[in-house]
Amino acid sequence: MNKKIVSFCAALLCLSAGPLRAANSLHSIISGEQRSAENQARDRYRHPEETLAFFDVQEDMTVVEIWPGAGWYTEILAPYLRDKGLLYAAHFSPASTVPYFQKSVKAFKGKIAADPDAYGKLRLTVLQPPKQVEIAPAGSADRVLTFRNVHNWMRTGQAETVFKAMFKALKPGGILGVVEHRNPTYIKQDPQAQSGYVREDYVIGLAEKAGFKLLDKSEINANPKDTGKHPKGVWSLPPSLREGKNNRDEYLAIGESDRMTLKFGKPEE
Repeated sequence: MNKKIVSFCAALLCLSAGPLRAANSLHSIISGEQRSAENQARDRYRHPEETLAFFDVQEDMTVVEIWPGAGWYTEILAPYLRDKGLLYAAHFSPASTVPYFQKSVKAFKGKIAADPDAYGKLRLTVLQPPKQVEIAPAGSADRVLTFRNVHNWMRTGQAETVFKAMFKALKPGGILGVVEHRNPTYIKQDPQAQSGYVREDYVIGLAEKAGFKLLDKSEINANPKDTGKHPKGVWSLPPSLREGKNNRDEYLAIGESDRMTLKFGKPEE
């Protein structure tokens, strides 16, 4: 075959493959129509692309998202993992006696049912410690991810139980990614984290007690404007703004909370 024809055909293949690869990229999914405009507006505080890259989340992995809430990160993870990977969403128990938990998991189920193209492969599991902690089959997950949840487990005295459950679900060599509201080191840590803030060394201690090793930390989600000292804790800041009109402009100028971003590994056997 003529070399010019071969070169021309190769160029066409590159052009046709390029958009397909782009369509499946994490960047494209973060910009995708499956995400609500309200959620996309918070990217400047949550930095999803940089955060998931730091945790080295790949499209062919098995990932567990812990307590996904309304599905902010699920809107990104589910379509990203849909074709080659698998996403477990470890949510509240529908049988919980807590009205907030019932309402939250019901809304989440409605969300995934409404868009089977994006969420059709998602597997819903239950994390309701201390009794229901099987978030995925033991040793099956490449990544376990939790976003701003550690303070909730501390409030109910279940943090150690949950870290053990996450350790159990991961493969040896797997990674636990943690994002949490960060308490300044000069503030004594409340064991129940009533403010919603947790000291970084405290979270590291919880993880290490469960068997994890700290691999790295990042300032991707840091906010130096946040002092961590507010009347309503982290909920004084956006998006909650629980103080109403009080100091509203000040809190909007601060933005969302200062957050730690920690990467832990489960040691190889």
